[in-house]
Amino acid sequence: MTGPGNSAATESRAQLTVEYAYLSRVRDAQEHLLATVRMRVDTGADIAGDGWTAETLGRLLRGQARELACDPHAPPYFGRLDFDTTPAAGEHRGARYYLGRRHLTDPTGRPLVLDWRAPVSARFYRASAVEPAGVRRRRRFGWRTGRDRAADLTGFEDEELTAGHLTDSPGDLVLAEIERPRIGPMRDIVATIQPEQDRLVRATLGTTICVQGAPGTGKTAVGLHRAAYLLYTHPRQLDRNGLLVLGPNPAFLRYIADVLPALGERDVARSTVDALVARVPVRAADGLPAALVKHDLRMAEVLRRALYARVGAPGCELVVPDGAYRWRVPVETLRRIVDGVRAEGLRYLPARERLRARVVAAVQRQAETREAPGAAWVRRISRSRPVTALVDATWPAVRPEELVAAMLGGPDLLARVADGILTAGEQEVIRWPRARSWRTAPWTAADLVLIDEAAGLLDRPPGFGHIVVDEAQDLSPMQCRVVARRSSHGSLTVLGDLAQGTTPWAAVSWRSQLAHLGQPDAEVLPLTDGFRVPAEVVRLANRLLAALDADVPLTRAVRTGGRVRFRRTDDPVAAAVAAACEALSRPGSLGVIAADRHLAPLAAALTAAGLSPTVDGTAGADDGRITLLTADQAKGLEFDRVVLVEPAAIMATGARGAHRLYVALTRAVSGLEILHAEPLPAGLAPAGTDDGPDAPERG
Repeated sequence: MTGPGNSAATESRAQLTVEYAYLSRVRDAQEHLLATVRMRVDTGADIAGDGWTAETLGRLLRGQARELACDPHAPPYFGRLDFDTTPAAGEHRGARYYLGRRHLTDPTGRPLVLDWRAPVSARFYRASAVEPAGVRRRRRFGWRTGRDRAADLTGFEDEELTAGHLTDSPGDLVLAEIERPRIGPMRDIVATIQPEQDRLVRATLGTTICVQGAPGTGKTAVGLHRAAYLLYTHPRQLDRNGLLVLGPNPAFLRYIADVLPALGERDVARSTVDALVARVPVRAADGLPAALVKHDLRMAEVLRRALYARVGAPGCELVVPDGAYRWRVPVETLRRIVDGVRAEGLRYLPARERLRARVVAAVQRQAETREAPGAAWVRRISRSRPVTALVDATWPAVRPEELVAAMLGGPDLLARVADGILTAGEQEVIRWPRARSWRTAPWTAADLVLIDEAAGLLDRPPGFGHIVVDEAQDLSPMQCRVVARRSSHGSLTVLGDLAQGTTPWAAVSWRSQLAHLGQPDAEVLPLTDGFRVPAEVVRLANRLLAALDADVPLTRAVRTGGRVRFRRTDDPVAAAVAAACEALSRPGSLGVIAADRHLAPLAAALTAAGLSPTVDGTAGADDGRITLLTADQAKGLEFDRVVLVEPAAIMATGARGAHRLYVALTRAVSGLEILHAEPLPAGLAPAGTDDGPDAPERG
């Protein structure tokens, strides 16, 4: 006799058999497509009409082959949409779609897998029992993946949206994917995108959004998936102008490097702000007082004054020989031309050429009393020695490096252009002891930002169709201007968390930061549901928020099961080695986070124990499983387990020490072990006595 449970199991096995058959069709189509593209690569040179065409076609086909072969063991799809026959389903009545990272068709051209960015795919992420949008069933697939074999389909999980079952938590398969141990680069979240994240991902190209994302809410992944979505929906515009992802440091860029290629997008520029402005080598470092002045917004006006202090008024008439003639332009006319060009507000170099054109036009008006000059005459007069000498004397050419070097190395010039803007003390801390050539100047990282500002005053730099800016709360006003100058169409995705601002100039308000980025009216959208950081870690970190100079909402953890343990010890370094050995006995990555002064002894102790951690981006013997870093370096990264050494030392690292500690606390997605010999900072210690009712485990 077959009972209800047996009937359900039988039905499930039958459906799984159907899914296995469909997977076989998809695998066959993948192999056929890859074989076809490889054949085209082999024969492309023979069918091309010339060498340039052959090279271009070959590059295109090889790129397509790489995309198809990228991560060949990854699941070919992650979900399925079954539509009902109600009017809400629209053109999709009764349809069934499989969704994956890339679009795939069978040899006849019939779609087998839809790209997750296709318009209909939005319903997979947003449909609910309250608003099913014509979706009858949402199916998610479970996979077992490996490095040396194709992903195995292990099962599926259905959500019947017409059944009226309400839930505000992800399903088991989603949670399993979220909680899966991670080693190495960041992975995409395409299979686990939540409704509030999807709305941000699919924001239109012309819209700038600012995502205030608490730790573990997926703000970085949202920004990268929005980049992939925009490249998919606006290929022509972004192919022409490009898309740029700006991260806080090279380690972060390496961490996210595989996300966009996994989503089918390879031609995306990635950089830090420092690399973006690197016109000259950095040879020195500023003290904090000098760096604060150089990153201050007032420096933009100081530089503008320094540049236009070079523009002078003509002192005599212009005389231009022209064969048997001598054309004369009175000094009063020349001064009116200079004043008129200045009033137009052009950038310096285009204005210099406009001055030349206006002067030549004044000469041409005189020449026209004799004959009608042609284009060749205009070019000859433009390049003539008197005109060139006038332009050079009145509106001299200058390199941005020369301008900044002249200002910082010239006390009289700095005093003149900074008068009423910088105090005498501020001028003193940024002034060089003596004048230096720009080629031998002791440039600092902050000076490169000033050079970029000067270059922007001279001419507009090449721009991008869209820019994703991560950890944007840490940008100074002058660094924000670096970004704004490169936004061709004013389209940005701004990501960050005011609570994680660790630089001396970190933003305390998104509204002011967006104004510096040239987007004062952009909408600020919060992400507060933490999908990666467990509740046990979130509760601890939230206690520290009161000590931060940041008005941000509390994080709400979606998942539990994390472990937080405090250990008081006389030797935190030795305890960290023991904790690292214990953590590495389980799957997943480990981050050992400490203040600068503890890094060297920790590196030595870990290496002596045979653990060989990754330090400064140099992989150790454990294939990147263990990383030793400061709180600043940990920004934007996550680890399955974190060993946090001496939180009081991190708290004591300057005015932003509490923010650094908040960053360090929120890097763990499974277990957090806090080792300390010094007393714990206020707000971090468990409530009440050593073991309050909500106290984490103590060792």
